[in-house]
Amino acid sequence: MLFSILRATCIAGALLGAAAGTACTTAPRTADERVDLQSQAAAAVARARQVDPSLGTLLDNAHSYAVFPTVGKAAVVAGGAYGKGVVYERGVMTGYCDLTQASIGLALGGQAYTEFIVFRTPEALQRFKSNTLAFDAQATAVAVRAGAGANAAYENDVAVFTMNEAGLMGEASVGGQKFTYQPR
Repeated sequence: MLFSILRATCIAGALLGAAAGTACTTAPRTADERVDLQSQAAAAVARARQVDPSLGTLLDNAHSYAVFPTVGKAAVVAGGAYGKGVVYERGVMTGYCDLTQASIGLALGGQAYTEFIVFRTPEALQRFKSNTLAFDAQATAVAVRAGAGANAAYENDVAVFTMNEAGLMGEASVGGQKFTYQPR
């Protein structure tokens, strides 16, 4: 068990370190990388729809949403997370985004998960696009599971959902996350 935690921490730490070197580039650098990220985002949405059809309905009716197919998170006392994503407006891909998160406290481990940020209004998306959307230290996400989308709790017209490889992740802290956006 300890070996698994340390291995996950090393992998997530390596991902975060690699991401830190490319954090200035929100969009993937090459056409192949852009296609790959878009494919990963589409697969994440399809998987979420399968796990929770009500989330699919929520995404269909939302003004817009961002999908981060893989967010790597690691901590050894101080921690961080990083992920690249895709923004959809009315179901059409319109840009790229990334998220960064830093934390400090008693923590050890690493994980990877998928994050969905759903914007109910054009104004909420505009805050995201202008890089002024950030979650405070107390912000949490709702785990994707059957019925989660039907009970979406919006705060300032934004709702956040997370999903791990098994399709479920316990209540996840997303506090301290900051975002950047780049149009397509």
